[in-house]
Amino acid sequence: MEKKNLDWANLGFGYVVADYRYVSKFKDGKWDDGEITTDATITLNECAGVFQYSQSCFEGLKAYTTEDGHIVCFRPDLNAARMKDSCERLEMPVFPEDRFVEAVEKVVKANEAWVPPYGSGATLYIRPFMIATNSVIGVKPAVEYEFRIFVTPVGPYFKGGAKPLTIRVSDFDRAAPHGTGHIKAGLNYAMSLHAIVDAHNKGFDENMYLDPATRSKVEETGGANFIFITKDGKFVTPKSDSILPSITRRSLMVVAEKYLGLTVEHREVLFSEVSDFAECGLCGTAAVISPVGKINDHGKEICFPSGMDEMGPVTKKLYDTLTGIQMGTIEGPEGWVHKIL
Repeated sequence: MEKKNLDWANLGFGYVVADYRYVSKFKDGKWDDGEITTDATITLNECAGVFQYSQSCFEGLKAYTTEDGHIVCFRPDLNAARMKDSCERLEMPVFPEDRFVEAVEKVVKANEAWVPPYGSGATLYIRPFMIATNSVIGVKPAVEYEFRIFVTPVGPYFKGGAKPLTIRVSDFDRAAPHGTGHIKAGLNYAMSLHAIVDAHNKGFDENMYLDPATRSKVEETGGANFIFITKDGKFVTPKSDSILPSITRRSLMVVAEKYLGLTVEHREVLFSEVSDFAECGLCGTAAVISPVGKINDHGKEICFPSGMDEMGPVTKKLYDTLTGIQMGTIEGPEGWVHKIL
């Protein structure tokens, strides 16, 4: 299929309207068969549950063109499972996991012309989401829902390479104890917007959130999990019931142990330990790994030995190995790379 006439190498990370999207509706206790449509518009009543009580959740993954010309995506089964967890927590109907993966395949195939070519540095970002659609005025779950997937071609999250970030220890809490921090609910991101705008206004790239109960342990940022490298080469990542289980982070744990031979520790991380680490990064679908060079704790700076110029050496190996697996230049564990075309 002939590709769209886009300047692939200079795409930003933004929304471009592609030709097709997938839609399935839940009504009378069941999902319909779903369809591929060209209509990017959603028409809802003003009293729809998504507007009144924020019943919405979403996922994010990417499709890539590999070196040998195939179109693939990365571990979509984990996105399906995580969306199941989000739906159950928000009293929304689960979109079946097998149908989730099939829907991803259908919408990527339909938009094959929008999948960037190998070597362009661009990818096709895939956004599945679900919203409550019927009118709800009393505080209760809706009874009708819409599951949709749209795609958009995107360039690298960081143009010109990922320069180490400067982040701050936030005075805001990202999630409540026993709350919704472990699911990918739209409401979690809404409450983080003030904190990130405030951070940007004060010259910081991101926030470091501490645990809401004791404010002594590292949790995550508004949209990414933390990874640390110790001075003796161990891979450490925080563990908490209120951290979103990042698919990228879980994959990096395997890469660290199985490909790089590192000792992996998934455990509670005290903030008092952070100054002893050699490298720090934020991991997620969009950028894979964003290196952190400096943390500001209310005026006191923690500067990592890896510096402010480039990724630390171990973080760079993790990044190169995982992206190599995603792009097909390194053989990944069975089932990680899901072939679509």
